[in-house]
Amino acid sequence: MSQRFRHVEDRGHLLTEKRNAASHDLDALSISDAFDLASAEDRSVPRAVAKAKPAIVRAIRCVSTTWKAGGRLIYVGAGTSGRLGVLDAAECPPTFRSDPRMVQGIIAGNRKALWRSVEGAEDVSAAGRQAIAACRVGRGDVVMGIATGGTTPFVHDALAEARRRKAKTIFLACVPKGQVKMSCDIDIRILTGPEILSGSTRLKAGTATKLVLNMISTLSMVQIGKTYGNLMVDLNSRACRKLVDRATRVVASATGLSRNASAALLLAARGSAKTAIVMHHLGLTRPQADARLTHCGGHVRRALDRSR
Repeated sequence: MSQRFRHVEDRGHLLTEKRNAASHDLDALSISDAFDLASAEDRSVPRAVAKAKPAIVRAIRCVSTTWKAGGRLIYVGAGTSGRLGVLDAAECPPTFRSDPRMVQGIIAGNRKALWRSVEGAEDVSAAGRQAIAACRVGRGDVVMGIATGGTTPFVHDALAEARRRKAKTIFLACVPKGQVKMSCDIDIRILTGPEILSGSTRLKAGTATKLVLNMISTLSMVQIGKTYGNLMVDLNSRACRKLVDRATRVVASATGLSRNASAALLLAARGSAKTAIVMHHLGLTRPQADARLTHCGGHVRRALDRSR
């Protein structure tokens, strides 16, 4: 037996590695019964996320404060966790017209690992430190390590390097703190329990990760003025036809104008739904509306408050 196998730590005690009693006979179930089992297990995920509300709220407050000060959110993970971090980072610019540098994703194994699993990359702890150094992480940034099983060396060392550089750190795992300890500013634990396929954390743990990342990035964007009510007012309306249509409908919803009038107003606002809405409600020119939005920190609701 090679040295690699002789000295592998037993992870069988971890919550994400345990066998799920409900799925012991998974291979013997009918497709219909297997569907019902998987569906029942998936329904437990939102409840597990809700139980972590205090830590998630702290994370949203930390990220939004960091963004207001010009800092970045950097996700770090391996495998499914890494891919979900990269995905969330990639989805922010078209949704919120944010600078691509504002939310970034680091995955063990680099870009190749996005398309095909790079087994072993997660065990190279030095690569985690190097990735943080390459991003020039500093005091004004937030680094969020994602490791559903909690033990990924790449993530542990990335967070250690981020702490050394005085960045804020967040950790997301699906195992109890008593099973895996982590030194960080905010520790989020989503206890989704054993998977129907033992150890396959691309299932419930992956779903929980996606829910948490959605919540953190979206609600942090809300805090910095990227929405008006539930309207996506800071989208990149020039990116594609779908977003041109959405921006037009956003302006129509916020102003009560017809579709044609909203399209004309959006054109006059040079594609900015925010500017268009403020122009309409306050009777301002585009430069005046832009200046008012800047004065109000980019928040449409504040800009429309005539008492300001």
